[in-house]
Amino acid sequence: MKGIFAYLSPYKLRIALGLFFKAAGTVAELALPLIMSYMIDDVAPAGNALALGLWGGVMLLAAVIALLGNVRANRMASKVARDATEHIRADLFCKTLSLSARQADGVTLPSLVSRLSSDTYNVHNMIGMMQRMGVRAPILLVGGVALTFIVDPVMALALLITVPVLTVIVILVTRRGIRLYTRLQRSSDGMVRKVRDDYSGIRVIKALSKEEYESAGFARVNERMVKDETRAGITMDITNPLMSAVLNLGMAAVVFIGAYRVAGGNSMPGDIIAFTSYFTIILNAVLAVSRIFVMLTRGGASAKRISEILDMPEELKPLPAPAGESAEEEAISDEVIAFEHVTFSYGGAPALRDVNFVLRRGESLGVIGATGSGKSTLVSLLMRFYDADEGQVRVFGKDVRRYSPEELKSKFGAVFQSDFLMAASVRENIDFERGLSDEDIRRAARYACADKFIEEHDGYEGMLTRGGANYSGGQKQRLLIARALAGKPDILVLDDSSSALDYRTDAAIRKTLLENLKDTAIVMIAQRISSVRFADKILVLEEGRAAGCGTDAELMRGCEEYRRIYASQHGEEGGGYACDK
Repeated sequence: MKGIFAYLSPYKLRIALGLFFKAAGTVAELALPLIMSYMIDDVAPAGNALALGLWGGVMLLAAVIALLGNVRANRMASKVARDATEHIRADLFCKTLSLSARQADGVTLPSLVSRLSSDTYNVHNMIGMMQRMGVRAPILLVGGVALTFIVDPVMALALLITVPVLTVIVILVTRRGIRLYTRLQRSSDGMVRKVRDDYSGIRVIKALSKEEYESAGFARVNERMVKDETRAGITMDITNPLMSAVLNLGMAAVVFIGAYRVAGGNSMPGDIIAFTSYFTIILNAVLAVSRIFVMLTRGGASAKRISEILDMPEELKPLPAPAGESAEEEAISDEVIAFEHVTFSYGGAPALRDVNFVLRRGESLGVIGATGSGKSTLVSLLMRFYDADEGQVRVFGKDVRRYSPEELKSKFGAVFQSDFLMAASVRENIDFERGLSDEDIRRAARYACADKFIEEHDGYEGMLTRGGANYSGGQKQRLLIARALAGKPDILVLDDSSSALDYRTDAAIRKTLLENLKDTAIVMIAQRISSVRFADKILVLEEGRAAGCGTDAELMRGCEEYRRIYASQHGEEGGGYACDK
């Protein structure tokens, strides 16, 4: 919560002015019943028309001040809430991008989306409400009670008895409300997760006629969220009727006492009218205070969730350079990539176990293995999305943990399994905001065998729909390969980037890359053995371990796992995988 309020610091002057206008308007509003009481009991009976007109003018002036003060203050409060939330949202988005993969896995993507959307919305409402009502309601409440003592102390005491009861109600309801709204936000995360998964797999759902099944799953998630929302709503909504009941009981006592006092000549009719006006003001103020606590409860729960992300430490900080070596110094080595006894786990069984290999400049490495054998994990460690639990990963002879994120990523061009294309032009998708030249973009498209179908569509200015849905799977993969090549990387990583390509196109791209990227180290991860068998080295992974590493000929002679993969993909008898693979 403190971290969120720090975002209000740049707006101190604007907030102070807004609170001044709000206080001035509220005080003027409080003066109206008192002036009215004086006019009824003192000015009107005297029959002085001039005095009556003057006091009427004073009432009009107070009403105008109240109107203008509140309007001006509300506008300033809206601006502060808007600008502060804009900065919170921007910082939160930047922070989510800087989270390590392990941190993002722990929070989950749906939760990050929920915090960036609904939680920032709740904080926006809280900031605005606190400025609009955070001053007005207490002034009306305290000022109204104080002025009732001026009007009639005896009746005011009867009303004051209700204050401790109201305080207990607010405290108890607020404490329970924070827990309930935190649970509600977790349910919201679950709904976002369900919707995202179903929308991303809508074609599969339709193809398998599972609409009813998924609708039932959504109904369960929706029902859970409704239950949490109902619990929170009932708990917080009970505040208003309880407070109203307590105040109405107090008002009944006041009317009863007031009637006796007027009959006994101890109070004037104008005092009773003023007192009922102040009671209405006090009642509205109490209801506003209850709304403030509801908003604070909801906004506080959201602010806590936002702060959890903003306060997360930077996990993948660059390590300091060894003594005697500057941070910028890079070891001179022809070893572009080196894995040295690398072991890594996502929290359970190791995904990689004691993996060793070296890739030199201009060499290509093929990585193959069964699903879940650790192929993509190897790329994640290479590009330092995670840090190895044991061992060392080096790029150009330097531990990847000693690179800054920008320096390390600048050496790579990568195509991942779940990559994406923007709803933008072909040129913009290949360039990806890097300011590349037209020559670099066209050369990359040519190397990726994408230039012909680009021209057959609408050229490099042709627009892609969201996710590149207006292109085939193979065409999208070639655009992604072109994007990776366009920056002239030192290391090219292709993580199952040919799965949608036909054998002829796959072979043509592979031949083009090997012929034209003489100084680039290429890491190719694939399911098809034909995509990697011409690499200088092939790493065979089996359940996270290196079952073999060498050329195609060497592995065919000495690696049983490689031969089994070859046999299964070439239809040889007995070469299939067992189900537990």
